[in-house]
Amino acid sequence: MSCATTATATAHGGTAITSVHPDIIESHILTRLDGPTLASVACGSPQLHSLCTEEKLWRDICYTTWPSITDPRVRTAISTFPGGHRSFFSDSFPTLRHHSKSKVDHRRSLPTTELISAVDIHYRNELIYSKVDVTETVTSWFRCSPFLVDLLDQKETVATPVNVINDGDIFLSQLEQHMTLSWILIDPTRNRAANISSLKPVSVQRHWLTGDVELQFSTIMAGGSGRGSSGFVQCKVVVTCGGEEGGVLRMREVNMQVQDMDEKCLKGEEILVILQEGMGSGERRKGKRGEERERYEEYLEMKRERSERKKRRERKLNVMGVSVGFTIFVTLILWIFGRLCTMLMR
Repeated sequence: MSCATTATATAHGGTAITSVHPDIIESHILTRLDGPTLASVACGSPQLHSLCTEEKLWRDICYTTWPSITDPRVRTAISTFPGGHRSFFSDSFPTLRHHSKSKVDHRRSLPTTELISAVDIHYRNELIYSKVDVTETVTSWFRCSPFLVDLLDQKETVATPVNVINDGDIFLSQLEQHMTLSWILIDPTRNRAANISSLKPVSVQRHWLTGDVELQFSTIMAGGSGRGSSGFVQCKVVVTCGGEEGGVLRMREVNMQVQDMDEKCLKGEEILVILQEGMGSGERRKGKRGEERERYEEYLEMKRERSERKKRRERKLNVMGVSVGFTIFVTLILWIFGRLCTMLMR
């Protein structure tokens, strides 16, 4: 909504938005908008900007979009953000896109003491699972161990409204189309957040041994600018589901880890560097439909090419090793033969 639109409406005898009482705009118009639309309307005029930055509007939008953030721990963290829930929405919607390495001076930044995970899973726009998990980041165990966040206990399961049907292909297709997941990581020390999960699964398949359904959500990020980092990394969220009597699908595992292009799980210290760079310089923009899957498939292709190059190097090294070994062996035989001939000639 621009000034030109307002002027046109006035010229044709309409009512300009500036002539509408602010209470009506705030109560009956702005409350019906979603986050991206509200942000666009805020650019229309100084008056609209003032109305669109009200904390209550953004708090209601955030609570509707991510029910998990009503948790007191998350509310406390968001209250320290510069713009409150408006800043949090800007950080968390949509998913994070960080595809180029950036230089960050980690020595000048405060150490992160914890990471908060706010997770929401929907099926056909109905909330089926919501949880907040806090991971401490100050111990040597976290910094030196592979990073893994597992939300469900070993024997814990969560019932879903999904009915298991006999036709496997149709069933898997429905899960792929209608199940969505949001995994927001919050750094309360730096007052930043990022959604590190694709909205829809990039892969849905059955486990070859157990028959359970595994849904994989993925975001590809730059591998950081620290020493030894290379290529890209994958923020990998796996939701494992299994059926039971009565045909009800139950979630058995919901976990997240970060892997490099060699499928090695990164350590906590490496994760903090990557997340700090991503949260600080990564983009938050809504991609085209299917772009997340395309990005995932491109990543798999890069991994395949990297693996092929590694195998070719190993084969060359093996050939060189065999050649050197054979040369040494022949040289040794010739030397021994020469010594024997010398002794016999004496």
